Amino acid sequence: MKPCLLSLSILFTTLSFAQSSNKAQLEKLTDNHLNTSIELLKDWLSLPNNGLKEEHVQHNLDYAKEAFESRRFGTKILTTDATPLLLAERPTQKKLPTLLLYAHADGQAVEPERWNQPNPYEPVLKKKNESGDWEIIPWSNLEDSFNPDWRVYGRSSSDDKGPIAMLWSALDILDESKLDTKVNLKVIIDFEEELGSPNLPDAVKKYKKELTADMLVIIDGPQHASNQPTLSFGARGIQTLTLTTFGAKGSQHSGHYGNYITNPARQLSQLLASFYTEDGRVAIPGYYDGVSISDSEMQALKAVPDDEVQLKKDLGFITQDSVASFLKASIQYPSLNIRGMRSGWVGDEARTIVPEMATAELDIRLVKSSQPATLIQLVKTHIENQGYTVLDKAPTDEQRQNLKKVVQMNHTFSYDAFKTDIDSPVGVWLTRALEGVFDTSPILIPTSGGSIPISPFVSALGVPAVTVPLVNNDNNQHSPDENLRLGHYRDGILSLMAILTQEYKK
Repeated sequence: MKPCLLSLSILFTTLSFAQSSNKAQLEKLTDNHLNTSIELLKDWLSLPNNGLKEEHVQHNLDYAKEAFESRRFGTKILTTDATPLLLAERPTQKKLPTLLLYAHADGQAVEPERWNQPNPYEPVLKKKNESGDWEIIPWSNLEDSFNPDWRVYGRSSSDDKGPIAMLWSALDILDESKLDTKVNLKVIIDFEEELGSPNLPDAVKKYKKELTADMLVIIDGPQHASNQPTLSFGARGIQTLTLTTFGAKGSQHSGHYGNYITNPARQLSQLLASFYTEDGRVAIPGYYDGVSISDSEMQALKAVPDDEVQLKKDLGFITQDSVASFLKASIQYPSLNIRGMRSGWVGDEARTIVPEMATAELDIRLVKSSQPATLIQLVKTHIENQGYTVLDKAPTDEQRQNLKKVVQMNHTFSYDAFKTDIDSPVGVWLTRALEGVFDTSPILIPTSGGSIPISPFVSALGVPAVTVPLVNNDNNQHSPDENLRLGHYRDGILSLMAILTQEYKK
């Protein structure tokens, strides 16, 4: 499958970059090439991209490699112990700063039967009907009109192939219109981000010279729900934790042995409950030590236009944890989230037994001022203070006979948090670029709630990093019916054109 090349007529031979005229010119260029750009998006989305499937990775890598090379980039495949990365580089002038862009081309696995379309890897165009449902409409509708609220449905339309297509389209428009970029550009494409990018940290160290840049911009994630331009100056890191408690060797009849064999599900429930106060704060001593929000950060957080009353209504809940008083402040702290529990059987498979074991999976969202190893040690110490012996494997027969309270604890570190100052040169540069084309200041978020594998770049390369989210907040990423709003696709192209043509000053 070949990358689509935009067949563009040159609308302008010369353009001044005065702020007053640049906005209108870039908007006109974008609007005149939307249909061709959407064809590019459709073609790109039609490639299955499950990062667990080697053939999917290879097809997407080949496609992206050719797409960049057709746009005058040199490319290099960065090998790792497993899935390779793709580096594309297009230098302009040595005196210009170098921008490293990060995006990922892999997507979550699909369950086709849960999608409201024939095939998640065959993108469709939808509009909302009078009943409020999204219905498929012919692509030919775009020949006569462009409705920004229509949506492209397909896996990775928003996370994260859509932004890559926006970048290719932005470059095509600038090139065809003879508009120079104000940065030397490097692009790194990750093909296992949805798997936690396990090979990325070592690859960044190995290819440090090739990845050297002055600033890093991540084009991943959704804009604020208000659909206003957004900049995120940090993201939480992540590590996972598994806890298992043990009863008898094998599940036992609850009539015969209930009230006698200690139930591991009860033990685990009580242990997990000890992690928290009644209002949802982590009760483990020292867990929030060193975490603070500066006055300027708090001002930025309060300026984010969240409607939390409507949010609670939309999500169907009333009570909230009291880590902080509002959403954006809450995610500036490390979390300890119980993401799943399992013991015995439930529902139609329920059995009258005392289960043999109980397991809980937790994730810890890390912030810049929290140390991953320290948090794990605090959790372990707290468990030991509850009278448990902590093992890293299931207990032996001898241990079962000699230890009264046993828990198996295993943990995995994925990547750390990162954070860049809002008033840093890269922050000012991006803010000016977006202000110039949208006539409004972007929403500034000190740290977003999700996790992206960017800290290896920040620590190894010593570069400031900022995320420029470009897709709609209600995109169903990771879920069935993932989608990309056409208005966001258009504005994303415009945003990238503005950034690439904005002069950077340190």
